[in-house]
Amino acid sequence: MSKSVEVALLLRWCDLTLTGLGEAREEIDALNVYPVPDGDTGTNLYLTFEAARQAVVDADPGSLGSALTVFARGALLGARGNSGVILSQLMRAGADGLLRGDPAKPGQLLADTLTLAADAAYEAVAQPVEGTMLTVARAAADAAQEAVGRAPEDLTAQMGFVVREAAEAARQALQRTPEQLEVLALAGVVDAGGRGLCVLLDCAEEAFTGVRRAPRPSSAPRLLPTPVVPGADLSPDGPGYEVMYLLDADVSAVATLRQRLAGLGDSLVVVGGDGLWNVHVHVDDVGAAVEAGIEAGRPHRVRVTHFADQISRARTAKVAAREGRGVVVVAAGEGLEALFASTDTVVVRGGPGRRCSTGEILAAIRSTACAEVVVLPNDADTVAVAEAAASAARDESVRVAVIPTRAQVQGLAAVAVHDPGRSFDDDVVQMTSAAGHMRQGAVTIAARDAMTMAGPCRAGDALGVVEGDFMILGSSLDQVAVEVVERLLSGGGEMITLVRGTEATEAMVSHVESHVRRTRPEVDVVVYDGGQERYPLLVGVE
Repeated sequence: MSKSVEVALLLRWCDLTLTGLGEAREEIDALNVYPVPDGDTGTNLYLTFEAARQAVVDADPGSLGSALTVFARGALLGARGNSGVILSQLMRAGADGLLRGDPAKPGQLLADTLTLAADAAYEAVAQPVEGTMLTVARAAADAAQEAVGRAPEDLTAQMGFVVREAAEAARQALQRTPEQLEVLALAGVVDAGGRGLCVLLDCAEEAFTGVRRAPRPSSAPRLLPTPVVPGADLSPDGPGYEVMYLLDADVSAVATLRQRLAGLGDSLVVVGGDGLWNVHVHVDDVGAAVEAGIEAGRPHRVRVTHFADQISRARTAKVAAREGRGVVVVAAGEGLEALFASTDTVVVRGGPGRRCSTGEILAAIRSTACAEVVVLPNDADTVAVAEAAASAARDESVRVAVIPTRAQVQGLAAVAVHDPGRSFDDDVVQMTSAAGHMRQGAVTIAARDAMTMAGPCRAGDALGVVEGDFMILGSSLDQVAVEVVERLLSGGGEMITLVRGTEATEAMVSHVESHVRRTRPEVDVVVYDGGQERYPLLVGVE
């Protein structure tokens, strides 16, 4: 594979994985058997991986080597919680393995990479425990090594075969985790971190082979009717604080640091290399944990969470120093930004080719300074991002509702009926209803040859989108735009909204307007300049 193809494959895996973790985030969070900050495993894995992917997107690397370097660093810098720190070490070691291995033997390269990653993860954890994501990582690595001898001779098929075997072994290992950890068996669940790691491997299989696996059930036979089993961190004798920080230090100082921190608490994980480390530990003496870092090097970005405060906030959800209700929307173009901003909302820039991050949406939620916030992602790929940001905001005692709007026109419909004078629940219901009644479509140009629901298309063909699917294929944008409108109006409608993109021509928009006024005079037509890219025309019917 050429370097450009390799980077594209890495990004495809990143996109698939981020989507997969987003879809599984709440499920993974619900698997946690310890109701503490570390327990938000799904959210922590999502945010850690998002940081790694975003680092690659921002760097726009020209080679696989540079892409993997920034990917690993992004994971290290963005690691959240115990599970996120372990994941960052898996990804860092995996990136190193891919760079150092023999690309002429792709199957062996992948197997060795998974083995190095599993070894590194075990070494990073002060007291490794079986029945966790460590066990799942080891099972995947062992299966990959065994599969190399059975892999096809065709080099292009080797990685797909090996990763498929590794992913299957991980799924089987995940189902066995309750047999290895009594706390999982009592709660009737599999390990949360292991479930997240299975998402990464399943998405790697999809990236290499095109096959998408359905997840296996994440529950196990329950031995006792106890849904949550408190751990030592919640007992009077257990550590009361989670301490995390980045540390600039020589590798020679890390062994002593690990020894010092191990004597202070538990859940110790230290990962990194090349002078930068991510430190995670549960302790009672926060000062001593930070001082240990100072003795080893320069700690920075220190985060301290008091478990009792975290649990109290989750239970009471009391809001302090905030009032009123705000709306956060994701807009795909300058014109749409101006439209939404005119309705007194906080706007985050997103859209095709620019997926906004969890941090951007969380910052927007915070900037409202409101006790209640409604988030409109306005894009199918951004719904999971918005949900992750909402989860983080709720930990800060903000009441947040994400309305899963999947198109800009649905966001416009929701904002139009927003009324802060109503109760929060009523307002969310009305906005959700308005968005749901807005049928949506769009027209675009095919960027490459592909198969659509309308048949095979070639690069340069005009495509019509109806309710998220490519349903219309043609040679003329004008013709396809009219067909999209007709499909949407076939179910009735009183008003049609046209949002003009950067590639739209006046002639195309006028052609659509004229058609509607001539054939359906009872339907009102509203045209906005959206300024969105890739989609010359967005269409909404209500």
